[in-house]
Amino acid sequence: MPPKKRTPQNKEIKQNNSTFDNNNGKPPSNTDDLVVSPSKHKDKEVDFVDFCKDLHVTNSICNHAWSIWKKVSESVEKMPDTNTKHWAACLFVAVIDMDVSTLGFTVVQKAAGLSIKQFLEVLRNLDVNIDIISPKVNTAVSRLEKKYDVYLALYQKFEKIWNDIYTQASDAESTEIFKSIWVMFLLAKGSFLQTEDDLVISFQLLVCVLEFFIKRISPSLLKSQYSTKLTPTRSSRRNQSKAKQRPPEANEPLLEVLCKENECSLDEVKNLYETVFCPFLESSGVLKTQDLPKFEELSLKFEDAFLKTKDFDGRLFLNGEEQCHQEKPDIPQVESTPKKSVSLESPLVVPQTPVRATLYSVQQLKVSLTSASDQPSDTLMTYFKNCTVNPTEEIIKRAERLGEEFSQAFAQVVGPGCSVHGNQRFALGLRLYYRVMESMLKSEEKRLSVQNFSKLLNDSTFHTSLLACSLEVVMATYRSGLSTDTDLSFPWLLGVFRLHSFDFYKVIESFIKAEPSLNRDIVKHLERCEHMIIENIAWKTVSAGCGRRRRCSGNCEVCDTRF
Repeated sequence: MPPKKRTPQNKEIKQNNSTFDNNNGKPPSNTDDLVVSPSKHKDKEVDFVDFCKDLHVTNSICNHAWSIWKKVSESVEKMPDTNTKHWAACLFVAVIDMDVSTLGFTVVQKAAGLSIKQFLEVLRNLDVNIDIISPKVNTAVSRLEKKYDVYLALYQKFEKIWNDIYTQASDAESTEIFKSIWVMFLLAKGSFLQTEDDLVISFQLLVCVLEFFIKRISPSLLKSQYSTKLTPTRSSRRNQSKAKQRPPEANEPLLEVLCKENECSLDEVKNLYETVFCPFLESSGVLKTQDLPKFEELSLKFEDAFLKTKDFDGRLFLNGEEQCHQEKPDIPQVESTPKKSVSLESPLVVPQTPVRATLYSVQQLKVSLTSASDQPSDTLMTYFKNCTVNPTEEIIKRAERLGEEFSQAFAQVVGPGCSVHGNQRFALGLRLYYRVMESMLKSEEKRLSVQNFSKLLNDSTFHTSLLACSLEVVMATYRSGLSTDTDLSFPWLLGVFRLHSFDFYKVIESFIKAEPSLNRDIVKHLERCEHMIIENIAWKTVSAGCGRRRRCSGNCEVCDTRF
């Protein structure tokens, strides 16, 4: 007796019930690939077999899930309601372990009767309690957790923005447009962004989608700050067919208002519009008509992409089901670290949502670097000229080379159209690099009463480490609203620059002392990087200094580093 209504009935979230999907449409080659047959599973609980049959899994998946469940059942009290959620978790673990795609995360999660966050917690508890999660499953669950946090933050921000845009944000027409915007965003994000956890770029893409819809909505339905920025089209009906063939263009006044209202960079959004959003519009076919894209049509397009992944369905946030978005992620408060002249008892504390927290932190970083340059200052040039060997040319060439490597690596992770965003983040890191270098040299000059730092300034490893530390500050700032690590988190940058962890470790303390404007969260992040290096990363590879494949003794003379 298969349980009723375990499979979602909403046509927006369909399940792929085909048993031949993993065999290119051909019949299965052996009986283990057939849908569960009760006669082959007499050694298992009937309810478990019925649960597997209802979800249309294969015999091999059922067998593997049962072997996992036998380990789980030894440490879990047997109760009907808890059995169901653990059976679902065991099935998902089995699907990931066996690298098959017949069962998606959302299907299993809905069958368990849990919210996304609750089901992820069940999966995590399996690993904590009985240690049966393989590295492959752990990676998959971590990716889903990060994606959930980003999507939840974006959806909550989207709801607020929509209420600020539309005059009647709760009527039927508004609801239809609201759903269409969200699904188009999911489509665009899935099509052209390879990373799922960059909150800033994802939000900027959402702003692009909002601009696309707002300029097609009747001005009478918009609040004044948006309706006044809509300019009537100058093309006649006779020329409309030609206009449709032109590349889509952003309404800059409207885009400027959206960026200003939501505290994000107009230049970065415009670059994303051209490099990512326009290619998506041209490839998706939504430009064939001047009408607003329909939710049903967009949802059908999304369906094909969704069924190919073992992912959760981002459209769940639209269903009005409280369990999909009631669990808000931990949101750190953004604190502006007081300067030395300000009392530590009264820091500026600004409560924020995850998106706003991140954008606020980025804005604060940009403001702090307003007076800094992406070229050596006159003071630095003086230090360079005082060297026995002038390092100016090598420093500039190295920065250009590392900038190209960083932007290419950034685009490989985030998406092919996002190298411009990599350039922008590198430019911020370069400004910080030169400023911290100047501060360090001034401090050393005062301490040692010397002006010739030829040995230090001609050391390529020192410069690479200092620039990497500056970029790590920038990258950490761009994800400050999230409590989880992302694909671009430390130690990703070490791999990009082929930099050994000990060399990076050596500059952290001096970097923090030389840059008093760093906020507390960034200082804590750099301290965590230190701990990660000492406790784990440093022993995975050969030490950059001594070249040994074992731990350095108490004081390594070659590395000149005490532990």
